[in-house]
Amino acid sequence: MSSALVAGVDSSTQSCKVVIRDATTGRLVRSGRADHPDGTEVHPDAWWQALTTALARAGGLDDVRALSVAGQQHGMVCLDETGRVVRPALLWNDTRSAAAAAGLVAELGAPYWAAAVGSVPVASFTVSKLRWLAEHEPDNAARTAAVCLPHDWLSWRLAGADRGPDPLARLVTDRSDASGTGYFDGRSDSYRTDLLVRALGHQPALPRVAGPAEATAELDGADALLGPGAGDNAAAALGTQLGPNVLVSLGTSGVACARSEIPPADESGLVAGFCDATGEFLPLACTLNAARVLDAAAGLLGVSLAELSALALSAEPGAGGVTVVPYLEGERTPNLPDATGAVHGLTLANAQPANLARAAVEGMLCGLAAGLDALVAQGVSVAGVHLVGGAARSEAVRRIAPAVFGVPVTVPEPGEYVADGAARQAAWVLAGSAEPPVWELGRPVVFEAAATPGLRERYAEAADRYLDRQAGFPDR
Repeated sequence: MSSALVAGVDSSTQSCKVVIRDATTGRLVRSGRADHPDGTEVHPDAWWQALTTALARAGGLDDVRALSVAGQQHGMVCLDETGRVVRPALLWNDTRSAAAAAGLVAELGAPYWAAAVGSVPVASFTVSKLRWLAEHEPDNAARTAAVCLPHDWLSWRLAGADRGPDPLARLVTDRSDASGTGYFDGRSDSYRTDLLVRALGHQPALPRVAGPAEATAELDGADALLGPGAGDNAAAALGTQLGPNVLVSLGTSGVACARSEIPPADESGLVAGFCDATGEFLPLACTLNAARVLDAAAGLLGVSLAELSALALSAEPGAGGVTVVPYLEGERTPNLPDATGAVHGLTLANAQPANLARAAVEGMLCGLAAGLDALVAQGVSVAGVHLVGGAARSEAVRRIAPAVFGVPVTVPEPGEYVADGAARQAAWVLAGSAEPPVWELGRPVVFEAAATPGLRERYAEAADRYLDRQAGFPDR
């Protein structure tokens, strides 16, 4: 006899994915997917359309007992007093608020922000986007009666809470997503409304912060519970059943994070003090450049991603001295929103497609390795890495990663880890248990390799040269 079914949603930057799983074992029953429009500014209605399409492609929710939504963090969704969207949402990777973030940091100081909310504002954070809104679109800022995040808004719509009296009072979020706003203190589980008012100029309504396994509502028109949802990285950690390893996710962005009982407070801003989806913390370092670095390299060389992987593996470790600094879309770690990429060490002897292919892979991974170093500085132990995300499907990435990170790399079976984490949360809500259920995951593959001598140092030197040029210093 089969057990109840649960659904998990991943509303990411590029698409909406839905998985329907067995609540007891985690067995995948069916799934659906729909694309989101391109760009860093998207009207939330596009997310809703994609969600309804993905749900239909997944066979609907008639037999589903619980659902949770995970979504891209930081996105700024502004609502007026009737619940209407004020303007298209600014996504996490929209860097127009870089100056606004710098202004907020300058006003109070990085140590103050780290102590107050565990993170120092960068362009990605909601608080920075709200300051930008107040400065550049004051009329829209004045109309903003409530601020929420992508997963909050979708959950609100799924519950039918956008209709009826006082819709703004029915907005709900969770700790993990709230902790990415820049105005939520995960240690006290409370909003810092003074910081929100500093950014926006007035006090809007905010979503209630639900507990990790709280049933927040029932699905509109269905006999199913709605969970609190989560930010995408917290959901991925839940979906992989992350233990002592560090999770490295290589999607549109690159993320290195780890579960921790200790709230981080990194004044450098390299590590964000986020919360996880279980009541603990999720110190996290993020790069803006991950899988798309490989896309760009493949396009430059005129090859497919599979051919790029084969080329990279045909080159010697270290790519013959070629180093790629992959700041193709600006960068967040380090905080360089206007940065561009660079290639160093190119000579007549090493100017070969294989070396450029390998240098692109190594450069992308070195950026994440710098994130691992930042986590270590915050007390995180890195004994191994759990590698997920679209770029983790590349054989070159899998085999080169341990040589860059210097630790064994575990690659679980391919899956929609964010949606899986949301589904696991839904099963937890349905069970009403103290801990989330333990699901039967597929057998992972472990990759090991000797660290490539001098590679990390060469990459760091190339990145430092970029920083020197930005500061007006001559090349070293």
